Amino acid sequence: MHKRILPVVALGAVATLGLAACAGGGGTDSGAVDGEGQELTVWIMKGTNPDASAFYDEVSAAFEEETGATVKIEEIQWADAHDRFVTSIAGGTTPDIAETGTTWTAEFADAGALEPLDEYVDAEDGLRDDLVEGLAVAGTYDDELYGMPWYAGVRSIVYRTDVFEELGLEAPKTWDDIVTAGEAIKAAKPDMLPFPVAGDAEFQVYPWVWGAGGEVATLDGKTWTSELDSDESQAGIEFYTVLATEHGFSSAGATTWKETDLRDSFTQGNVAMMLSGSWTPKALIEANPELDGKIGAAVIPGEDGGIAPSVLGGSHLSVFNTTKNADLSWEFVKLMTTGEFAEKWADETGYFPGVQSAMEEALASTDPLVAPFAQQMVEGGASVPVTPNFGAVQAKKPTNSMIQAILSGQTDVATATKDAAAEMTDLLNQ
Repeated sequence: MHKRILPVVALGAVATLGLAACAGGGGTDSGAVDGEGQELTVWIMKGTNPDASAFYDEVSAAFEEETGATVKIEEIQWADAHDRFVTSIAGGTTPDIAETGTTWTAEFADAGALEPLDEYVDAEDGLRDDLVEGLAVAGTYDDELYGMPWYAGVRSIVYRTDVFEELGLEAPKTWDDIVTAGEAIKAAKPDMLPFPVAGDAEFQVYPWVWGAGGEVATLDGKTWTSELDSDESQAGIEFYTVLATEHGFSSAGATTWKETDLRDSFTQGNVAMMLSGSWTPKALIEANPELDGKIGAAVIPGEDGGIAPSVLGGSHLSVFNTTKNADLSWEFVKLMTTGEFAEKWADETGYFPGVQSAMEEALASTDPLVAPFAQQMVEGGASVPVTPNFGAVQAKKPTNSMIQAILSGQTDVATATKDAAAEMTDLLNQ
């Protein structure tokens, strides 16, 4: 049973036919809940987004004006967030509301930590049909919605346009093009990494698996089986790691890099090409204004052309069952995820909104730093296994360990993929 591509049919229809405005996107139902004197605690992830302090101040002020309640927003590093959530769930110290990554929502719902949101969503005229389908599916567990779609993002190739123009290169359209461009950059710019391979960045790996025709895992009945060790998956992983081990497009230090390390190096001018999210170009320029006008984006090519699938990431806003006022918490979730603030968040960060009525401008954009990501999302948005157990996979990091073992020369691709597939299969079926 095939379980890779999230149902993004709604997105495809949007791209082809345009969007009909939906009544549920208003986001402000003035006076709906009296929160006078109350305070909500909200956890928002940090580590890849541009500085959003001003946005949080604005939405908090609007919420206080609307309900009388105040909001305490705490930024949590992505790298530490999963363990912090697990600890807080066990101790009953969860916040009222939190950003939950799409791969975590089902896990936390399965743990009994989240409030179902169906009653609230269905009470808003037109909102149910306005949700981006792929995000809604990822936020659903046992036929109940626990994660309100907030934003979506996808990884594509981000590259230095000035370097490519200087060397007469075009954005790669095949895997061979990546190698050709990388060799040219390596020869002309010996101090620049043509395409670093970050060893501690799981979602950087899967496009090459899918691009070669492989799968991360498949579901047969109730049993998951990782296919990281299939011939196709091995071919994709071989190509990806060979960029470092044979072509020398990476560095020994990158073996332990996370995505944030990859982006830091790009910001410092040390990287020519990388996989990075639709949310990062603005953050890169914010961190180094000299990069303005020197960054381009392109879809991740399949081996012989086309588009390799990329993880359709993103986040929900979830209400935890420790909240003292679920109705008030929903009002804040609604304010953040619909209407004016959904559009504003998308515009400021480079993410795609979680409601279709706020997405029209992004999907119709001709901006070279927006359009390729929109195409990647619509034509190649893919999902990791949708199961509560995928959180355990992310915690144990079998994919990361596999890549690091290959990059460091500890083992070959065949052995590393076999070990990773066995561990992932076990974790998915616990």
